[in-house]
Amino acid sequence: MRKSRALNLGTGLFVLLGFAALFFLTTQTTSHGLSFRSQPFYEVTAKFDNIGDLKVGAPVSMAGVEIGRVARIGFDSRDYKAVVSMHINSKFNQIPTDSDASIYTQGLLGGKFIGLSPGGSETFLKNHDQIDFTQSAFVLENLIGQFLANFSKNSGQSKSDAPAAGQPK
Repeated sequence: MRKSRALNLGTGLFVLLGFAALFFLTTQTTSHGLSFRSQPFYEVTAKFDNIGDLKVGAPVSMAGVEIGRVARIGFDSRDYKAVVSMHINSKFNQIPTDSDASIYTQGLLGGKFIGLSPGGSETFLKNHDQIDFTQSAFVLENLIGQFLANFSKNSGQSKSDAPAAGQPK
């Protein structure tokens, strides 16, 4: 009886630790992570034609260094563009106002992130500023669709351009 109780307690503890480890890994592999203390930040926005599958919590980086996170994603019904709000860590407070924001993919099929490239302005982004120069996400499905459409159009032309049987080339 005593062995059975110790075995049940050990098994229960093992399962509980497994769930705790699974929860920790889940929060660390998603773009949100666990934040135990809040860093001071300022907010900037950018408008994009297409954000692909950019998610709230995605990294914002400059020169490969993470400087912030995507805070909100909305839609501007006047411009028909996606509005992305980013929280930039306040220690990165010397980003020129004419910098540009692009949406990139981590690896071949990874998640999206925003990369900032510095401009040459002498003034710097402040809280609630907007980045005017943006480059939308590269959507692989659109590229494949365009390739297939061009391929089918070109193959149709080559058949109609071929000389009829018995005619000189």
